[in-house]
Amino acid sequence: MFSLKAPKATFRSYLLPQAEEKITPEPRLKKLEPILLPGEIVVNEVNFVRKCIATDTSQYDLWGKLVCTNFKISFITEDPTPLQKFQYRNLLLGEHDVALTCIEQIVTVNDTKRKQKVLGPNQKLKFNPTELIIYCKDFRIVRFRFDEAGPESAKKVCLAIAHYSQPADLQLLFAFEYVSKKYNNPAKKVNGLDPGGGGGGPQTPLFETYSDWDREIKRTGASEWRVCSVNEGYMISTCLPEYFVVPSSLADQDLKLYSHSFIGRRMPMWCWNHSNGSALVRMAHIKDSLQQRKIDQRISNAVTRSHPQRSDVYKSDLDKALPNIQEIQSAFLKLKQLCVNEPFEETEEKWLSLLDNSRWLEYVRLFLKHSAELVYMLDSKRVSVILQEEEGRDLSCCVASLVQVMLDPFFRTMVGFQSLVQKEWVMAGYPFLDRCNHLKKSDKESPLFLLFLDCVWQLLEQYPSAFEFSEAYLTILYDSTRISLFGTFLFNSPHQRVKQSTEFAISKNIQLGDEKGLKFPSVWDWSLQHTARDRMLFHNPWYIGKNTPCVQNGAVKSFKRTKKNYSSTLRGLPPSLKNGIIGEQDFLPRRNSLILKLKPDFLLHHAHDNANGMEQYFREWFSKPPDLHGVLLPRLSGTQIKLWKLCYFRWVPEAQISSGGFITAFHKISLLADEVEALNRSLRRHNGAPPLLFNAASELDQSRMYFRAAELNDPSASPEFLSSSFPFSPVGNLCRRSILGTPLSKFLSGAKIWLSTETLANED
Repeated sequence: MFSLKAPKATFRSYLLPQAEEKITPEPRLKKLEPILLPGEIVVNEVNFVRKCIATDTSQYDLWGKLVCTNFKISFITEDPTPLQKFQYRNLLLGEHDVALTCIEQIVTVNDTKRKQKVLGPNQKLKFNPTELIIYCKDFRIVRFRFDEAGPESAKKVCLAIAHYSQPADLQLLFAFEYVSKKYNNPAKKVNGLDPGGGGGGPQTPLFETYSDWDREIKRTGASEWRVCSVNEGYMISTCLPEYFVVPSSLADQDLKLYSHSFIGRRMPMWCWNHSNGSALVRMAHIKDSLQQRKIDQRISNAVTRSHPQRSDVYKSDLDKALPNIQEIQSAFLKLKQLCVNEPFEETEEKWLSLLDNSRWLEYVRLFLKHSAELVYMLDSKRVSVILQEEEGRDLSCCVASLVQVMLDPFFRTMVGFQSLVQKEWVMAGYPFLDRCNHLKKSDKESPLFLLFLDCVWQLLEQYPSAFEFSEAYLTILYDSTRISLFGTFLFNSPHQRVKQSTEFAISKNIQLGDEKGLKFPSVWDWSLQHTARDRMLFHNPWYIGKNTPCVQNGAVKSFKRTKKNYSSTLRGLPPSLKNGIIGEQDFLPRRNSLILKLKPDFLLHHAHDNANGMEQYFREWFSKPPDLHGVLLPRLSGTQIKLWKLCYFRWVPEAQISSGGFITAFHKISLLADEVEALNRSLRRHNGAPPLLFNAASELDQSRMYFRAAELNDPSASPEFLSSSFPFSPVGNLCRRSILGTPLSKFLSGAKIWLSTETLANED
């Protein structure tokens, strides 16, 4: 009989059982896609692009996709950026992005044919590029290689970048498409915010309304001045705001009559009033030679009657006293060439002389000096000052702003400074479109706004406790002029904004309602660009507020500093100043000092005693500790006017001072300020002070400092990512050879013989 059961297996294996191999599918390559803003579209792209990190090696290069949109060029990669320990972020632009309006020049290269070409709009490219070099207006140089990319795709993306970075018309700038999406889709948000702006915090007055000007009149106590609406609807002048301030004694009918005699119909425009009654006014030249004397006298009489003491008027012809916009542009180009020139070895021996020959620092000194002389007229002589310029919308913007920064501590706060830029630059008709050359076809390009920020930085450097904002804030503000999103820096005048945006709205069937043109985002809404944490970099830890809150016996009191409270060791004072006494040697005239160079053309307008009065005014001011909430005067000697290294050298990797530079002191002071704030909060909680005693109590319970003591295990140690370029990172920009041991490196490291007094925290 046969059994139905299966026989037992008799074979025995003595090999160890092997784990069963699982076949895992290869991970799919993640599709690299750009992050797009509303209204932003991809116009061309190319894969397998290599971004060059260093010139002497390719081991650090990044691989990814190069994309051109109607707003930016974007390099997208999954590779981590090498040699980089910190990355400052902009919410509108990625780590490797460049706004199209920031592009200065586009160069394509073919290695095998040894050809290169500077690309312009609507040009043909007869060779397939193997390399693309982007020269940026902020001194960056970015390089891409197309060794593995399709030749036709590489050519198309280069042509697309050239075309979209040089638009033929203002309405082709990205801001128009961006804002149109707001009207077509109001619910759409960018970075969690309405594209129209409104990011919270103290609002910056835009001076677009009657009430903004009226509040400024009341703030300064200009009782003899009034808001004029004669230009409402831009009926008289297209380069003045709709509302501006004029003497109360000038009737609207007189203004209409006189307006035809001024260049650009730019009538006298009030800027600011001193508490002693003197006023700062700006106006264009009178073109009608027959009526010039009569109208000039009529305006002067009106300004005189607006003064409580009926004091005389002092007129400053800025065209004669200061360099013109072409000379400023020439100096800037020389400075830029010096800062981005490669290799440094070719110029290292003559670097400082070339810096001096560029005349950039000389022009910075001239603007500060002339503004200080006008401060004397307003503050000491108590006379009103009229700034005269051919068109009244270039040099007068800079000088009027500097005078107000020196005289009014409100404009040294963040909101005050922003209102100053809005009032004296944006609304006063500074031609940002032409001077920034957004359309790449202006022959009147000039970095006057940058020169103004440089002058403010000089004051910040000399009196750090007098300014609420930091140099990082000034640098980022300059960068914002190169982002074609904000209406703030996009137009030549408020009228151009209204006219162009209204035409665009009609062409796109956008219903504006009662609005005067499209409402563009304001640059002052910093939440569109930066997180709340990154915005803390704007705060200056040295700043001493006028009413510093402190806790005493459980109650909040305002601590007001007097001259006796000020330390005589504040930066910007002579080394020999001790206990408020200045040595005789410091009375000797110094090179380029305010006391030494009183120009003959300036003294011709005054008697000899007035000249002595100005000299005495400056001597007395510099002999005392500065009142941080009073008048500030610049120090103009050769060692005091410095090169703004954070702005001009931040993209040069070899110019970085690792764990050194100004940021190390900034870091230490921030930690101290954070500890003081934490102690004040603890005292308030301990004493049970009611929260109603504080303004914005919820914000007071959080630190204003970017660097916080509580976040560090060892507060005495500096973070390893700190460098002289902080918060910017030059990694990924075209590198140059080493400059260690050269005169430039000594200059960067703060050697006193190279016109710098900074010392490295880790200096041996």
